[in-house]
Amino acid sequence: MVVMMFVIGLFIVLGILLINCKGSFLIAGYNTMPPEEKEKYDIVALCKFMGIMMFSLSFSMLFWLLSEAYEISWLFSFGLVLFLGIVVFMLIYINTGNRFKK
Repeated sequence: MVVMMFVIGLFIVLGILLINCKGSFLIAGYNTMPPEEKEKYDIVALCKFMGIMMFSLSFSMLFWLLSEAYEISWLFSFGLVLFLGIVVFMLIYINTGNRFKK
C-alpha cells in the first residue's frame, strides 16, 4: 500500500512538472530528437497533454489503492481497465493526426 501511494505521488509530481512545461526532457522520444527536429513540435501542447495523462493515470491507480484498503476486488479490476484504456487512448491520440506538430 505504501509503494502504491509513492507511485501515485510520483505520477502527480510528474504531472505537475509536465503541466508547467518543465519536464519536456522526461518525454520519451522527444528528448532524443535532434534540435532541428524538436522545433517541428508544439512542446507546450505536448507537455500539457502528457501532464493531464499523468493525472489520469494516477486517478486510475487510486482505485487500486482503495481496492486494497477496503478489500473490494472489483475496484481493482475497474482501475486496471481504466488504466489500460487511458494508455491505449494516449498511444492512439499521440501517434495519429500530427496533433502536436507546429
